[in-house]
Amino acid sequence: MSIIQEAVTAVMKKAIAVAPDAWMPGGEPDPLIARNDELIGAPVSRLDGPLKVQGQARFAAEFPMDGMVYAALVYSTVPRGRIATLDTRDAQAAPGVVLVMSHENAPKMKPMPLFLSKDKAAGGDDLPVMQDDQVHWNGQPIALVLAETQAQADHAKSLIHVAYDAEPATVSFSAAKAKGTTPGTFQGEPLKLEIGDAEAALAAAPQRVDATYTTPRHNHNAIELHAATIAWKGDELVIHDASQGVAHMAWSMAQIFDIDEKQVHVTSPFVGGGFGSKTLWRHHVLAAAASKLAGRPVRMMLSREGVYRVVGGRTNTEQRVALGAQPDGTFDALIHTGVVAMTAHNNLPEPFILPAKSAYAARNFKLDVEFATIDMLANTFMRAPGEAVGTFALESAIDELAHQMKMDPIELRLRNEPEKDPTTGLPFSARHIAEAYRDGAARFGWSRRNATPGTVRDGEWLVGMGCATATYPYYRMPGGAARLTLTRDGQVKVEVAAHEMGMGTATVQTQVTAARLGLPMEQVRFCHGDSRFPGVILAGGSQQSAAIGSAVMAVQQALVTELLKLAGKDSPLHGLKPDDVVGRDGGLGKVDEPDRFESYPAILARAGRDEVTVEASAPPPLELQHWSMHSHGAMFCEVRVNEVTGETRVSRFLGSFDCGRILNAKTAASQFRGGIIMGLGLALMEETQFDERNGRIMNPSLSEYHVPVHMDVPQIDVMWTDIPDPRTPMGARGVGEIGITGVGAAVANAVFNACGKRIRDLPITLDKLMG
Repeated sequence: MSIIQEAVTAVMKKAIAVAPDAWMPGGEPDPLIARNDELIGAPVSRLDGPLKVQGQARFAAEFPMDGMVYAALVYSTVPRGRIATLDTRDAQAAPGVVLVMSHENAPKMKPMPLFLSKDKAAGGDDLPVMQDDQVHWNGQPIALVLAETQAQADHAKSLIHVAYDAEPATVSFSAAKAKGTTPGTFQGEPLKLEIGDAEAALAAAPQRVDATYTTPRHNHNAIELHAATIAWKGDELVIHDASQGVAHMAWSMAQIFDIDEKQVHVTSPFVGGGFGSKTLWRHHVLAAAASKLAGRPVRMMLSREGVYRVVGGRTNTEQRVALGAQPDGTFDALIHTGVVAMTAHNNLPEPFILPAKSAYAARNFKLDVEFATIDMLANTFMRAPGEAVGTFALESAIDELAHQMKMDPIELRLRNEPEKDPTTGLPFSARHIAEAYRDGAARFGWSRRNATPGTVRDGEWLVGMGCATATYPYYRMPGGAARLTLTRDGQVKVEVAAHEMGMGTATVQTQVTAARLGLPMEQVRFCHGDSRFPGVILAGGSQQSAAIGSAVMAVQQALVTELLKLAGKDSPLHGLKPDDVVGRDGGLGKVDEPDRFESYPAILARAGRDEVTVEASAPPPLELQHWSMHSHGAMFCEVRVNEVTGETRVSRFLGSFDCGRILNAKTAASQFRGGIIMGLGLALMEETQFDERNGRIMNPSLSEYHVPVHMDVPQIDVMWTDIPDPRTPMGARGVGEIGITGVGAAVANAVFNACGKRIRDLPITLDKLMG
């Protein structure tokens, strides 16, 4: 960005910040907030549930195609260099083999458009895809086999013989740091902020802590493996994908193959978990290229090892948190700095300072993320990027300060509650973390906690309690749009290029649409997962509900406008404006005159229309620059640490959340619990074993990369304030990612309370407790 562009952007941000509330999206609260419709918040079971349990929900690797062949990939075994020889003769002669593709015969393709570099860019890196003999990381796909069956493809790939000319590579974090670090950016903003002189304030503070916290690499393990079924139909590329961004995928693949975006059709009706990983990776590009060469449809489903080799995860972090406080606990200094690993071919340094920017008031701030460059697979978004690991460090440090000051950890946090955003000065759209802490503490029994570590035991088990703040921003990305069709029999179809990844999107949006239009859910059909639907909506950043909700608000207004035009002079609605009416009882009625009402079928019949179709786009998300908007939670954990073996067991967990209005109590509770479970894995077991001698991931399977199973997870209690945010669609904020934040610290703080050992290096394994 040029100096002039930066100046213009800064002026625009300032103008938006000081503009009247009424000029902003959310300046007038969503009318749905005040209506208290019984559908909003109702614990409706997922509409896709019956399809899934009956095996009728078709996932990416389940689309049948005539003449389809199956793909298998060969991965490099060196971190950097070139392919000296690639002998594919035995593979080509193997039974069932249709094609062996490598850089020697792959079609010409452009690099993947790097995610965040353009509005619709979705690529995990910007390197050439099988266009030359260069190797950039250990595990890079270097050859592809197509065969009539998956077994034949897997066998044939084992017959390919490769020799490399290895080149010097940087695969050690310490070696990478020694070469120098680079300031990081996230979503175009620098990950560096200083207010006042935090180091001087820290040195002068009567109470202070200063510690280093580390977190390891993490890999994605969605239950559905990354897969795609791909075919060329003439010049049209058809992709049945497991995707978090169908519109992004269509545009990006068009760029790669130098065709028009309209020639790419992406469908993704069901996705078995994504967590940030199901965007565009090399297996998509290679499958499409192989299909083009072979002239046949291709099914590409990565093995679990293949996911670890091809799909990025979360990188390791090294974080310093220093807090300086007055005797009353108020912060003079908040310092959160550190280094993460990244490649030279992507731009996503783990932004761990994000929670520290808004969670607490302090007189001085110093926040900074830098990255060291390593030759490895490009990292990517993973549930709550930044917040998941940043809250571990920040909330652990606050617990350390509370213990040092002999102050209750909740009290210390509440004494540093900001009245406005402490680093931007923006007002909060809504903030009720204090209520969440009070309600959660009462339900969890926090008052029974013994502040002296190691004093509560049950036989050979030491018992402790810990807490931490969870936080995640409200996002709404540009690009929300929807198409709505109303038929004469009162049926409604909504089409949006959005995604159902198991979190209940279709169910919740059916509830919301029905409530807006005043219809029963049975008369609303929400269609998603198709790049030919309107909108450029990413299922990420906990923003999809807001993006869809804002688009549905806009398209409902467009529908009302059209219906009032059709109503005619004989209608009781004649002369009314869109703001005068509300959807209710299967039609439109004047807000303050119940008798002025006409049903949807009557309006269409009067106009002689069988249906009405309207399309509309959501307004730009200017509210994000006018208010400080965040979800919060108070996390409470009880652990048991065996004093003989060092084994740690989480025996109780409670999350008390402030996420605005809850749209569906059942699906929201599931999202909260799922995030907490993922946080327990982060705290106690998840760790990618990265060999710093050769850059290879050494535990690419669920037998060696440990995630929580039923025996690891206690009964998880969740609750919420359910106080609407007046500045967001439906009064809701995202619930998909906040559940993982704060969990690592809550567990670590409970471990300290149980046994007196402060663990600053995740995961908390028994070897760290036995020393």
